Amino acid sequence: MKFITQIGQVTLQFFNSFGFFCIFLAKVIKSSITPKWYPELILKQMVRIGFYSLPVVGLTAIFTGGVLALQTFAGASRFSAESTVPTVVVLSITRELGPVLTGLMVAGRISASIAAEIGTMRVTEQIDALKTLSTNPYRYLIAPRIIAATIVAPLLVIIADIIGVMGGFLASVYSLGFSSGPYMQKTFDYLQVGDVTSGLIKAIVFGFIIALMGCYHGYNSKKGAEGVGIATTKAVVSASILILLFNYLMTELFFV
Repeated sequence: MKFITQIGQVTLQFFNSFGFFCIFLAKVIKSSITPKWYPELILKQMVRIGFYSLPVVGLTAIFTGGVLALQTFAGASRFSAESTVPTVVVLSITRELGPVLTGLMVAGRISASIAAEIGTMRVTEQIDALKTLSTNPYRYLIAPRIIAATIVAPLLVIIADIIGVMGGFLASVYSLGFSSGPYMQKTFDYLQVGDVTSGLIKAIVFGFIIALMGCYHGYNSKKGAEGVGIATTKAVVSASILILLFNYLMTELFFV
């Protein structure tokens, strides 16, 4: 009976948390798509989320593109199919690796930052002070971060795609002996608009997830400094898992 009781408690806790999250999500969406907006806060968050994430996104993309070219060449050479390297690199970067790796890198940086910032405001009662001043915390704190992340994530993915393809190009030309002209020609011949747009659609979803998880766990953090640390960890882990889950679902939707 004790075991059955524990199962019941876990189940009730799950549905309670899920229902609370759905209510939070509904409030976030409503606050993000209806006025009043705070343009100056949105712009500030776009700079923090987008511009300051460029170094880590760029480094991740260029080394990923280079490694992808080297590994593709090593595998394709077994079947005398070395000419497929440009195609594999550009399709892999634009469809999958660009959006996913960008999402994971930004999640590690931004979800943690948002959760720590809002969590600190929660435990120091600054959010309660906003309510006292008749300021909606969903509109003032959460909506600007959600809107900014959703806007800048596709821009980061476009930059990651360009840098990643360039990394593959550099590795192929200077390490594998490819000619630069034919390599770029094959890259553009096999790249289609749908390959890029599918990655950008994924980026929009990933940006929303990243900001949402950071805001949700930060807004509901408890137990002082320890609670903020737990919220930060949960934000990064949940954002990363959801990015991988939704990446699979959208890939199956787009390409199967």
